[in-house]
Amino acid sequence: MSAFALRAPVATQQPIPLFDLKRQQARLRHDIDRRLARVLDHGQFILGPEVTELEEAIAAFSGVAHGIGVSSGRDALIMALMAMGIGAGDAVIVPAFTFSATAAVVSSVGATPVFVDVDAETYNMDPAAIAPAIESARARGLNVKAVMPVDLFGLPADYAAIKAVTDAYGVRIISDAAQSFGGRIGEARVGGLAPISCVSFYPTKPLGAFGDGGGILTDDDELAESVRQIRTHGRQGDGDEAMRIGMTGRLDTMQAAILLAKLSVFKAELNRRAEIAALYDSLLAGVCTVPQQGGDMRSAYALYTVRMADRDGAREALAARQIGAGLFYRVPLHKHPAFSATLAGDEKLGVSEMLSREVLSLPMGPDITDDEVHTVAETLVEFVDGTAGRSAAA
Repeated sequence: MSAFALRAPVATQQPIPLFDLKRQQARLRHDIDRRLARVLDHGQFILGPEVTELEEAIAAFSGVAHGIGVSSGRDALIMALMAMGIGAGDAVIVPAFTFSATAAVVSSVGATPVFVDVDAETYNMDPAAIAPAIESARARGLNVKAVMPVDLFGLPADYAAIKAVTDAYGVRIISDAAQSFGGRIGEARVGGLAPISCVSFYPTKPLGAFGDGGGILTDDDELAESVRQIRTHGRQGDGDEAMRIGMTGRLDTMQAAILLAKLSVFKAELNRRAEIAALYDSLLAGVCTVPQQGGDMRSAYALYTVRMADRDGAREALAARQIGAGLFYRVPLHKHPAFSATLAGDEKLGVSEMLSREVLSLPMGPDITDDEVHTVAETLVEFVDGTAGRSAAA
């Protein structure tokens, strides 16, 4: 049993939030305070030494040559698109079941998002849907430049299968790894699974700051240099000339200091997340559809997300016991008004629409106790049994 599991359990009458960052903060407070005090002492609040230290650390953790700290996960995606020269007249293939930023960044650079369906078990982009989407986009006169899979809820996409398609069509891969830092396929960690990977350090992510933050991971020297220019207004080094169109996309030194404190215990936290997921799996087998990990894929478990026919009723039952639960992506992207003008009009994305009605995310984090997991699971079992009993009586 891990050290996390040995922490004193919270009484079951107390709320169990979907995310509980207070316990982690209390556990790491001394180290965080020490690191923040150092930043205040040296006063280099933009691109200070902690940013460089963090960049080197996340690159080493992921097994890639370059780690670049940026202002947010969304900005990381925009910078990756800009570094690849994607813009007006181009298209990027994106999954329909994910957060809106994945498609919004494509529109932000003047390109067109093309939506594809996802796999019902992994919730990630269906590799079989990519080739038809590329053909359809080309028939519309669009130049498909990239495919952008999302590692949803922390599970890496099937990059080998996706690469087989993109290689055949001569397009590149950008990984939206906002939720999956720490995940892996075999021995290869997120960051090294695609030519360029974009991570979010939003507070609720597996490695989260105390504000906005993000990172870009790549082995490509040219892409790395382009991103570094883009994040500082297109400038190179300390020069005043804009070498290209850029933006303000830097990671604050304060956030880097906090992330360094959290990174020091990150492997242990990943192990604890996996323990929690395994406990949920055992307690909820046969109660609902639990998350799937195919083959040698390992999730970072940003969220533990199940499928239930009456997930709204289940959420109400959890809320009645002060248990937090999340309904993420209740509207698939091809149904968002913001993207209506980009649609081909013949999108058939049934899995994404089904998942948007059925998925439910349960409390997850390195500091949740085994007792709390049992409480969550018992509440769902009681709800399902009660629903079955009412159906039998009817």
